[in-house]
Amino acid sequence: MAVQERPSVVAGPERRAQLSLFALNFFKHPRMLGSIIPSSSFLIRRLLEPVDWQRAKVIVEYGPGVGTITQEILNRLHPDATLVVIETNGDFVDYLNRTMFDPRLKVIAGSAETIEAELERLGLPAADYVVAGLPFSTMSADCRERILAGSQAALAPEGCMLIYQFSPKVSSDLHQTFSRVESAFEPINIPPARVYFCHK
Repeated sequence: MAVQERPSVVAGPERRAQLSLFALNFFKHPRMLGSIIPSSSFLIRRLLEPVDWQRAKVIVEYGPGVGTITQEILNRLHPDATLVVIETNGDFVDYLNRTMFDPRLKVIAGSAETIEAELERLGLPAADYVVAGLPFSTMSADCRERILAGSQAALAPEGCMLIYQFSPKVSSDLHQTFSRVESAFEPINIPPARVYFCHK
């Protein structure tokens, strides 16, 4: 049976609250976000294009922010699957806990470096997909390598890490870490973004 996609448009006061919170945190932590507004629907569609929604049982998202991509994943996610989101920003963690009520969603206040420990703590198997928009280009090399290596180790044998970036700097690290890396470009986003599909 096909997974039903539900409407995902957030309108009115709730959408304004999302944008305001995101913009406020951009000015507080510009190196952590990289953009003043959330990802466009075009970028999200391209990023999630490779996902086999019938097969995916565990998906992990790093840096969900106000949940723009999170909601799109939940709209498509199998009823028996789990989405784990890991966020370092307390404002975003509070917002997600206040606005997203879905038993398949697990919101973790922490770092992407802890993915393996978090999956083990939750009693979950290896991730089928890891989705990330973290600004790898502004991280220290050590931090970037730890997150990528940990993500690769946390993936199931047929798993894939789906990444969007506003800088190509991370490309060489991806090719060193993963067995196969494909990329695409999405111009309809502010700023335009490159998408990477990294196979374990």
